[in-house]
Amino acid sequence: FAFVLGTVSCTFFLAVNGLYSASDDVIELTPTNFNREVIQSESLWLVEFYAPWCGHCQRLTPEWKKAATALKGVVKVGAVDADKHQSLGGQYGVRGFPTIKIFGANKNKAEDYQGGRTSEAIVDAALSALRSLVKDRLSGRSGGYSSGKQSRESGGGDKKDVIELTDDSFDKNVLNSDDVWMVEFYAPWCGHCKNLEPEWAAAATEVKEQTKGKVKLAAVDATVNQMLATRYGIRGFPTIKIFQKGEDPADYEGGRTRSDIIARALDLFSDNAPPPELLEIVSEDVLKSTCDAHQLCIIAVLPHILDTGASGRNSYLDVMLKMAEKYKKKMWGWLWTEAGAQSDLESSLGIGGFGYPAMAAVNARKMKFALLKGSFSEQGINEFLRELSVGRGSTAPVGGGAFPKINVVEPWDGKDGELPVEDDIDLSDVDLDDWDKDEL
Repeated sequence: FAFVLGTVSCTFFLAVNGLYSASDDVIELTPTNFNREVIQSESLWLVEFYAPWCGHCQRLTPEWKKAATALKGVVKVGAVDADKHQSLGGQYGVRGFPTIKIFGANKNKAEDYQGGRTSEAIVDAALSALRSLVKDRLSGRSGGYSSGKQSRESGGGDKKDVIELTDDSFDKNVLNSDDVWMVEFYAPWCGHCKNLEPEWAAAATEVKEQTKGKVKLAAVDATVNQMLATRYGIRGFPTIKIFQKGEDPADYEGGRTRSDIIARALDLFSDNAPPPELLEIVSEDVLKSTCDAHQLCIIAVLPHILDTGASGRNSYLDVMLKMAEKYKKKMWGWLWTEAGAQSDLESSLGIGGFGYPAMAAVNARKMKFALLKGSFSEQGINEFLRELSVGRGSTAPVGGGAFPKINVVEPWDGKDGELPVEDDIDLSDVDLDDWDKDEL
C-alpha cells in the first residue's frame, strides 16, 4: 500500500496473504534477493509484479504456477508482491497489476510481456525470448552491460542519465546547483566500480524520473580528474559523495544495489522537498487527481465558515500544513472541504452532518478509509497518522465502492463568512393588536 517514494511501508488496510508459497515453482522475489537472483543471473527470467487483492492477479496465479513448473530448469519464473514491496514495483515502472516483465540478456532493460494470460501463452513467450537470447549469444551479441572507462566514454544508452563530471565542469554543475547530487568517483580498472556501474546507471534513470531531476547521479573518473580526487580526499574506489547546497559533502555509506541507491536518493529528495500542497475540494478533478496520484489522501471536513470565521478556519488549516510537513516523506495528498459543501463525500466516508472538524485517510486504489477518532489537533492527528504508518488502525470500505459525485464550488476567499441577505419586511401598516385578537 505504500507509495514508492515512502521510506516506511504503510499497509494499514486489510492484509491479504501472498499468492505463492515455497512449495510452488514460482520464486518469490523481494528487494533483498532481487538483485542476486535476477539481475546478477545469467538465466532468462519472467517476473510477475502482483498485488494479493487484485482479481486479475488471483486469476493468473494457477496459470503462472503451471508455466513455472513447465519451464523449471529452462527459464526462471518469479513473482513480486508489489503491494508489499513498492520499491521494486516503482523501480520497474509498474503502474497496474499484474505486470509481467521479461529479464533477458540485458537485465537493465526488462521487456514488457504483452501476451495472453494462459500457461501455454506464457510458456510460448518464454521459449521465444530464450531462443532470441541464445541466437544473440551465438552471433556474439551478449546484450549485457559493458563496463569500465570505454563504456562510460561511449555514452551508451544504459548510462544516459549518469552525468559525467570533470575538473572543469564540476563546480559549475554541482557546487552552484540547488539540486542534490550523488557523485561516484571511480577508476576504470576497478572491479567494484564495474559491478556498481549497471546499478548506478539504472538508479540514475529511476531517480531522474521520480524526483523530476531534482536529485542527480553523476560520475567522475578520478584517474583523469585528479584535482577533484585530491580535493575530496578520494582514497579508494568507488567512493560516493553527496553534495547539497550550503552543506559539506557527505559520504554515502549505503548499499550498492540500485534499490539501495534509489532509496537514499528519494530520502534526500523528500528531505529537501517542500511540503505537499493543501488543496480545497472545489471539483471532482481536484479530488481524483490528488487521490489517484498518492497512496493515501488525507481529507479534512472543516466547520462552516459561519461557525469559525477566517481565523478559526486558518488555525485548522495551519494544523494540517504542519502535519503535511511532518509526513512529507510519505508523499501523501492533502485535501479539505467545508461542512456541507460535499455532503455525498462526507456520507461515503462516514462523516456526514456532525462532529466537525473531521478527518479521513483514504486509499483510493482499494477504496478503503480510516477515520480520525481523536482530537483535530497536532497531537491527535499525529497519533492517527503514526498508527497508519505502522499498519494499525481500523478501516472501512468507501460507501458505494467509489467516490461519489463531487460538487463544483467556489474556492474559499479567505474571508469571514456572511449571513445570507434577507428581504426587509415593512410592518408599519400592520395592526398587531387586531392581528392578536383575530388569532385568538
